[in-house]
Amino acid sequence: MDGILNVYKPAGMTSFAVVARVKKFCSTKRIGHAGTLDPMATGVLPLLIGKAAVMQEKLSDHNKTYIAGIRLGIATDTGDVTGRIIQSCDTVNITDLEFENAAKAFVGKIKQIPPMYSAIQIDGKRLYDLARQGIEVERQSREIEIFSLDVLSRQSVTDFIINVSCSKGTYIRTLCEDIGKKLGVPACMYSLERTVCGSFKKEDSVDLDKLEKLYLDGKSKEIEKLLIPAQSLFSHLPQVTLPEFYTKLCLNGCEIYISKLGIKEEFFKEGTCRVYSFDKRFIGQGELKDYPDGKAIRIKYRFI
Repeated sequence: MDGILNVYKPAGMTSFAVVARVKKFCSTKRIGHAGTLDPMATGVLPLLIGKAAVMQEKLSDHNKTYIAGIRLGIATDTGDVTGRIIQSCDTVNITDLEFENAAKAFVGKIKQIPPMYSAIQIDGKRLYDLARQGIEVERQSREIEIFSLDVLSRQSVTDFIINVSCSKGTYIRTLCEDIGKKLGVPACMYSLERTVCGSFKKEDSVDLDKLEKLYLDGKSKEIEKLLIPAQSLFSHLPQVTLPEFYTKLCLNGCEIYISKLGIKEEFFKEGTCRVYSFDKRFIGQGELKDYPDGKAIRIKYRFI
């Protein structure tokens, strides 16, 4: 099987555990995923099956949307309610308008310091491994962008639900903590659901129980039908179909000069394109780059 499977991750499982189960259902050892979700989180987890696994980096770069629960009045060492409480306050006197104004202040490009409980590596060590040993290291702030942030509801005196659309690399736990800091109270995240990851949406996802039932019923073909072709991710890009001679060169790793194909640089969107063989097979995404003899296409994500 080759393609993308839009899986809905349940709470209480790691992203790695989801991958392990789907490997069994799809009878493959090669699966990547687009952005890790914490065990407590639920939501869209696109899995890259077979040859599509080469695109893990591309999918991880996609923008994402989350529905998150923020609790005012306590802060934890993990930034969410699964952690140890390190700060609290007796009363929370925050109005709806005060909360909304504080939350809206984070819309736009902002600097964010990644949490210690994250998969970021420093000197070859994962931050969460260091955090579990009680070690805290200095982290550099990163620029991220909050495209939109809406307050959906107030659940109680301390609990709010927010809807956040953001760039890659955004930590919603940290955003919740920072909103609390702006309000002058400790805060943490108590729930998280990813509803959108790039072009993949919650309403189009499939849950693990359905996949398991299909697998146990011997309906692997039905699972295969759920796979989204990898080339669909590039449908917005211009298409280049190579003659037979250049197809062979391309498949051997050679760059293909656009002057030889009679194509002008203006043809390319964002310097990329879809590349097909002379017999209409999808080769992959091509990148336009400068070479000694001019502009040429070279394959970045290859599927055959």
